[in-house]
Amino acid sequence: MKRFTGSTALALAGIASVATGTATAAAPRDPAPIVSEGTTPRTRTVLAEGWQFNFVGDAGPEAHTPKPENWKPVSVPHTWNRVGYYLSDPQTHVNSAESVNKTQGVGWYHLSFTPAADGAGKRAFLEFDAASRSAEVWLNGVRLGEHRNPFGRFRLDATDAIRFGQPNALYVKVDNTQPRLGNSTADVLPMTGDFFVRGGLYRPVSLVLANPVHVDLLDSGGPGIYAATRSADAASATIDLVTRLKNDSGTAQTVTMDVQLLDDTGKAVATWRHSGPVATDAATEIKGVLTVPNPRLWNGTADPYLHTLRVELRSPDGALLDTLDQRFGIRTMRLDPNEGFILNGKRVPLVGVGIHQDNEATDWAMTEQDVAETIDIVRDMGANTIRLAHYQHGQPIHDLADRYGLVLWDEIGLVTAWTNAKDQVETPEGIRANARLQLQDLIKQNYNHASVAVWGIANEVDFGPGRPDFLGRPPEVIADPLPLLKDLYGQAKAADPLRPVVLAQCCEERGMRDVPSVADTVDAAGANRYYGWYYGKPHELAAHLDALRAKRPNQPLSISEIGAGGAPNMHSDNPLGGPIDSAGRVQPEAFFSWYHEQSWKVLKDRRDLWGVWLWNGFDFGTTVRREGDAQDINTKGVVSYDRKIRKDAFYFYRANWSNKPTVHITGRRYIDRAYPVTDVRVYSNATATSLHVNGRALPQLTDCPDRICVWRDVRLKPGTNRIEARGTFASGPITDRVEWTLADSAARSFRIDSGTIVAGRADQRFGSDNFFVGGAAGTADTPGGRGRQPVLVDIAATDRRDIVATFRSGTDFRYRVPVAKGRYRVTLSFVEPREAKGARVFGVNANGTPVLDGYDIHTRAGALLTATRETFPITVTSDTLDLHFVAQRGEAIVSAIEIEPVTD
Repeated sequence: MKRFTGSTALALAGIASVATGTATAAAPRDPAPIVSEGTTPRTRTVLAEGWQFNFVGDAGPEAHTPKPENWKPVSVPHTWNRVGYYLSDPQTHVNSAESVNKTQGVGWYHLSFTPAADGAGKRAFLEFDAASRSAEVWLNGVRLGEHRNPFGRFRLDATDAIRFGQPNALYVKVDNTQPRLGNSTADVLPMTGDFFVRGGLYRPVSLVLANPVHVDLLDSGGPGIYAATRSADAASATIDLVTRLKNDSGTAQTVTMDVQLLDDTGKAVATWRHSGPVATDAATEIKGVLTVPNPRLWNGTADPYLHTLRVELRSPDGALLDTLDQRFGIRTMRLDPNEGFILNGKRVPLVGVGIHQDNEATDWAMTEQDVAETIDIVRDMGANTIRLAHYQHGQPIHDLADRYGLVLWDEIGLVTAWTNAKDQVETPEGIRANARLQLQDLIKQNYNHASVAVWGIANEVDFGPGRPDFLGRPPEVIADPLPLLKDLYGQAKAADPLRPVVLAQCCEERGMRDVPSVADTVDAAGANRYYGWYYGKPHELAAHLDALRAKRPNQPLSISEIGAGGAPNMHSDNPLGGPIDSAGRVQPEAFFSWYHEQSWKVLKDRRDLWGVWLWNGFDFGTTVRREGDAQDINTKGVVSYDRKIRKDAFYFYRANWSNKPTVHITGRRYIDRAYPVTDVRVYSNATATSLHVNGRALPQLTDCPDRICVWRDVRLKPGTNRIEARGTFASGPITDRVEWTLADSAARSFRIDSGTIVAGRADQRFGSDNFFVGGAAGTADTPGGRGRQPVLVDIAATDRRDIVATFRSGTDFRYRVPVAKGRYRVTLSFVEPREAKGARVFGVNANGTPVLDGYDIHTRAGALLTATRETFPITVTSDTLDLHFVAQRGEAIVSAIEIEPVTD
């Protein structure tokens, strides 16, 4: 602890004068009302109200002198940032283009508070559950210290500075400047990532009072007592204990420490006692062992039984000096390369989601109620595990995971980059030290949580030169991550020998050059893989996982990320109708659902994976994406950013992962339908599922594969269509209902926008590409993505540019359109995007009758990128119109198909 000198002292004096009324600023003068919690020798006072905030901005010389007129009242938790908004339905959302705030830099917090006079003689500690990115703290003009971990709890000894029974002036300077070489946060991880590091005191702040002899409060934000289940079975459990005692009385003290493990009735099932001296120069570390006969184990979601670990310190005359309770679950965990995750000696398949610590309403300043809502949604989905990405999350989510039996993957903020200059070939010592600090905080603060299974030391540090530009262009020389990873691995194993050390890698065995084998540095690895989204096809994941397993047959492997983007208000008639835009706007929910269905087929029966985590549980804020229907939001969540929409895929996993009766009609938000015939898909874990369409019963389906029940070619009527699915369960029937509408003009017509997954806009309603067999989708435009706008070509002779810009082509493909019997007028639209005259010649047959032969679009239209249309009549007698496109030279092609009934 030290006092300011020089210019810094003058700056702080200027700020302090605001609080005492000698200036005209708006900083608070009256102490905030506070309520102490608890009557034990240790008390905690939450400092939530009465704060003032002042954003300075750039972390330059002016950062110490916030303008007096800029103080504004806030409550803590607080962040000044708001990130991400949806483009659709802005009136239903909290965030908008006008309300978001992505500014970074220095912000000041001020609180005037008066602790009770009876605290005199106690040791006082200010506890910050997190401050981002870095924090410096002053109390009554005394600098208490700083912390440079945006995600970990820290405590500072305020005993010599606090004034009991008097107003106290607390100032906290926080700084979330983007790390770059030479700036104030250059060494504070993460360096980059697909998420935004907000600024502020975004978790609670408290004042903790304790007696001079106490369980150590300055042990990296940890509880000071640490317990680990060394072994456990039905007969007995052995629990190792380490307790750190601190004596700040100035003289040596003798204490008796009693440790009890209490069951849920308060009965002690194991005890341990230690008596001895506690020196004054440093914390005294005491080790012990608890032996528990016939233990009731913490058994995940099946039985998340928690004991209470209670520590009591007493003086020789029996006076209670300190007491501390920790919830504790007795369990053993291990990872097996062939059988996956083993809990208490039994295999438990782990299925769940990765999550970030934000939502639309409160951003990073999530309340305990916000966290509880998050956990409730995850549990409702049927997940039994969460990956807390990509940094340390707070205590509330750990407490809830303990309570509900959710297995956690904890990790630090080492993401993608571990240097901050182009010419660095080794990790700078400052960044290395920060990584060690974050790992130390993570382990100390979460050591006692039964839910925590593994310590993660890195995410995707194996991109090499293939790192995407949107994460920051990779340096010219890629530093080797292995020395840092090996260092962190050794640190983690020394701190906790029982838990595995893991990381998530992105790129091994994917054909990328200069990819380091980072998985060799840890006990077990996770693979972040996006087959079918950023590259490849979903089914290719199987062979890829086999290759990774063959490379390291004795190392446990998991899927740490798998996912796709999905906009719930963007619709498709066929998720395979055209290319997805993984880096841009075209991301319909139907493809999102299809992707997850196909990916789960690959993963569901693999016993060798120790876990599968979807990316992500929830849409989350970032500043590197302009995708789907959102700005600065990653739309890979199975639940929306505002928690209001559970996308269809949520219920797909609920039907597969949960025993809760589930019946869910997909495509429910696609209300205004383009086609009079559609497939109806229902996610159902019922033994039998029935469907009624406008009161008409369709055949019942039983034991649907992968819990996907599909009724093909269901006909809709003009106007409102009522769809009802009902599942049969032992507990009774479960029913889901939706209403879809069909315009009169679409009731017998089919207007197909060929080659696209989302139909373009035109004077008449088109549906996206559907009813095709074979061929490949294409476009005359140049797609955008990663912030780049698409390049749209001009197409002559049409007022339907968006419709005819896309196409389906191939040497032999067809459309089998489920029209009703009758007479129709068929119009085919064509555009030649690139071929010269005579290079593309093809024919078209309609139900076996040639309607076009030797057709050359270029010759017919007279130029490239010029639309032409051909119309012909057809009589359909078999409930299907078969349009067969056959190449005679090059490839056949079509941009749009219109089928309209002919009435006399």
